[in-house]
Amino acid sequence: MATDKRKMLLGGVLLFVSSVLILTAGPISLGIPSIVGGLAALGLAAGSLLVGTSEDGRPV
Repeated sequence: MATDKRKMLLGGVLLFVSSVLILTAGPISLGIPSIVGGLAALGLAAGSLLVGTSEDGRPV
C-alpha cells in the first residue's frame, strides 16, 4: 500500500504538538484557557484523521 507522506507527517506533527500542549499544562497547573484546550483537542482529532487516511483504501 502506498502511504501519503505529507498526510502522515502533518498528522504526526499535529498529534505531537497537541499532546504536548495538553499533557504539560496539567501537571504544572498552568490552567490553560478552555479555548486553547479545545483547539488542542481539535488538533488531536485532525492529526488522527490525517494519519488514519494516509494510506490508500478505506480508512478504519
